[in-house]
Amino acid sequence: MKLLVCVDGSAQSLRAVEKAVEIASGCQIDEVALIGVYESLISPDVSQGDDGETILFEVEKYKALNGQLQKNFKQQLDLASTSFKSKGIEPEIFVEEGHPAHNIIQSAEKGHFDMIIMGSRGKGNLEKMLLGSVSNAVIQETSVSVLIVK
Repeated sequence: MKLLVCVDGSAQSLRAVEKAVEIASGCQIDEVALIGVYESLISPDVSQGDDGETILFEVEKYKALNGQLQKNFKQQLDLASTSFKSKGIEPEIFVEEGHPAHNIIQSAEKGHFDMIIMGSRGKGNLEKMLLGSVSNAVIQETSVSVLIVK
């Protein structure tokens, strides 16, 4: 069995990691992968003037902020991986930029994972009342089994 565990640093995703460790420890697990997908909220403003320096500054600022987002997600995934390592399980780690639901579904299907484990709500900008928009989209659009952890 192959598990794909979604991590964004939220309380729900940390509970999902705990549940995934519990499952992986008690079952015949072939592979565990942790995925963190960040959405870039900042994009370069290339319409802000005609001089190349203004545009270059905005692009460099964009790259720096995206680099920081990537670093933060990598730290979250590294922290989550310690729970698996303490049980003798070495997870793969994937940090991706893009739309979380799309990237999770794509990774799960291309990687032939048997189950996606994720929290009910994450750190998204707008959380729905009962089920987060990312977890809802994953449930609706993937062919892979999904475990939602509250």
